[in-house]
Amino acid sequence: MQLGRVLGTATATVKHPTFEGERLLVVQLESTAGKPDGEPVLVFDRLGAGRGDVVLVTNDGLALQEQIGRTTPGRWSVMGLPDRR
Repeated sequence: MQLGRVLGTATATVKHPTFEGERLLVVQLESTAGKPDGEPVLVFDRLGAGRGDVVLVTNDGLALQEQIGRTTPGRWSVMGLPDRR
């Protein structure tokens, strides 16, 4: 699990069938110091995070497969929305 900040949403007209009806976010992962950590990732969101929100994400593909289907190529998903400081 890792913290990240939502940069925005992603839209695709052509996508894998398991992505249908799912909300996709572009999230910049952050280091423990709050600095960007690598390139932004595409994250599935069922919790309603918005632009600028801090989210707790996981790259546990099995957890995502249980939510949206065993054949999904997706990897990252939102696990929680931390309390605001």
